[in-house]
Amino acid sequence: MPNGDHALSFFAMSMSELIEKEVSAMPEPLQREVYDFARFLRHKNEDESFNGLFLSESALAKDWNTPEEDAAWASL
Repeated sequence: MPNGDHALSFFAMSMSELIEKEVSAMPEPLQREVYDFARFLRHKNEDESFNGLFLSESALAKDWNTPEEDAAWASL
């Protein structure tokens, strides 16, 4: 698709459609991470007084700071 057509399709799609398009192109393990993050954001938004980013950073580091995760995200 030429760049101009791609830009037009971008503006014609809703944000949900854009997200779905990107996520559907990812391998399932990355799709799970996106799903978990989306749920986290939704719950965080429900209670803005909770700052889970700081609380979860050390817990998530053991899963995210791995060679496998680095390889999965290397092309992004």
